[in-house]
Amino acid sequence: MTGDVAVLGVGMHPWGKWGRGFVEYGVAAARAALADAGIDWRDVGSIVGADTVRGGYPGYVAGATFAKALGWQGARVASVYAACASGAQALDAARAQILSGLAEVVLVVGADAAPKGFFRPVGGDRPDDPDWLRFRVLGATNPTYFGLYARRRMALYGDTPEDFAQVKVKNAALGSLNPNARYRKRVTAEEVAASAVVADPLRLLDICATSDGGAAVVLAGMEFARRHGAREPVRIRAVSTVTPRYPNTVLDLPDIATDSAVAVEPPAGTFRASIAQAAYEEAGIGPEDLSVAEVYDLSTALELQWYEDLGLCGEGEGAKLLREGATALGGRIPVNVSGGLASFGEAVPAQAIAQVCELAWQLRDSAGDRQVTGARVGITANQGLFGHGSSVVVVR
Repeated sequence: MTGDVAVLGVGMHPWGKWGRGFVEYGVAAARAALADAGIDWRDVGSIVGADTVRGGYPGYVAGATFAKALGWQGARVASVYAACASGAQALDAARAQILSGLAEVVLVVGADAAPKGFFRPVGGDRPDDPDWLRFRVLGATNPTYFGLYARRRMALYGDTPEDFAQVKVKNAALGSLNPNARYRKRVTAEEVAASAVVADPLRLLDICATSDGGAAVVLAGMEFARRHGAREPVRIRAVSTVTPRYPNTVLDLPDIATDSAVAVEPPAGTFRASIAQAAYEEAGIGPEDLSVAEVYDLSTALELQWYEDLGLCGEGEGAKLLREGATALGGRIPVNVSGGLASFGEAVPAQAIAQVCELAWQLRDSAGDRQVTGARVGITANQGLFGHGSSVVVVR
């Protein structure tokens, strides 16, 4: 057991296409989190920024950028890049500083101003970058991968486009209840089916958009939290940032193709399953202990995959779990009650932090109309390009 750290404050800048710089979104989220925590920025001992790369200015210096915008006050600073897992790794770095005694209070911030349309490769010639290679050599965009993965589920488990559409219907209904969501309109299965095909079998409404947005969390040691008057704070109990094991035989970004298993037996579980397993082991819990989950629904089909990788159901049973209503609000294990990326879109450095914001609100019983009754334990699940696992267990 590693030890808990307290989540003293959380805050977000609403997701959307606002046309402004990412610093503005991050600062707004940071100020909201500091106000929520009742902490003055001058009392923060460290700031950790999750880096933006594709759309943000100036990219790789997120921590110092936010510190400067909030006002130089001499805090320790760090910046973290792990693609879509950047937020979780920023939280992990902050947690490590607190548990090691380097800081009592740490502000974690992620924000992005994403380009319009689907992501494209970063410019220039980058032959050592597997993500650049898959765009330039294979011509494989993100939706290509999403479509391949959906086809895989249809072939192996009998999932249907109608199952995928029901994920969007569920998440859009929940997103309509969230003031921070970009899309706040309910969607019907017929509307999903009528939207344009992007990467067969997936349609436009099966795939998340790119968005602007920001999220921030104030973490503190348990002793500081008690001195601060937080007698029963929401706590981070585990953070999983594991890498894949060789051979990784399930298609994944950015490589698309899989490792060979001719000479080496594959591990018992997939990379995604190992992300959750590491979080469960560190927290000393299992999927049966969960009250709520926030997972990385880049596409509707991928949300179904996370059900299985988190152990919420058996392999191939994700669509059945959805059809039974188990993952809806009021179900056995509600998933993406925030509305998920289906309602927010991708703001890469912020999204893993935003997942923790939602769990904090749920475990505080302050999530309003989307509240999960009696929520006590939550998990996030995410992954970043190049083999960055990301899962956070939050308890109260």
